[in-house]
Amino acid sequence: MCSSQNIAWSLAVLSFVEMGFGVSSITVGMLEGRRTRAALKTHHGEGAPVWSGVAFLICGLCGMLCARRRTGLMMILFCACCICGLISGILNVQFVRAAARRADFMSSLQLASICLACLGVTVCTLSAWLTCRLASAEQQRMFLEREVHHSVEMTEKNKSGCSS
Repeated sequence: MCSSQNIAWSLAVLSFVEMGFGVSSITVGMLEGRRTRAALKTHHGEGAPVWSGVAFLICGLCGMLCARRRTGLMMILFCACCICGLISGILNVQFVRAAARRADFMSSLQLASICLACLGVTVCTLSAWLTCRLASAEQQRMFLEREVHHSVEMTEKNKSGCSS
């Protein structure tokens, strides 16, 4: 089984990658929005890549905090952010596909947006799984520390009970 240090390091790397996908998705979304406004067309959900990018960015930042401070509250917060990232990435794909169907073609920015959303969803899924592994490793570590502490107390109690 991997140590919690290795899991936390992997989580930090994935979180950094997630932040990169977030920034890229925001950039592609802004470029796509500028292109649709220049063509004087408005589409429902044209801001979906921007919003999914924001969710990926927040997810990555929370992942970095979770890798650094491995508390139960941080792990729960990060898992919640991963779920929000998953939902926003899936909605991004659905909105962009619907916009491409209306236009009867898919632009390169729309394709890039879908690819970034799929990669972001994949990283969110892996990050949530790693967070569960990290929580399990931390729980096992705390259990072993408690067992060691309890056995030391019992040994001291037995020694003091025998000497009286």
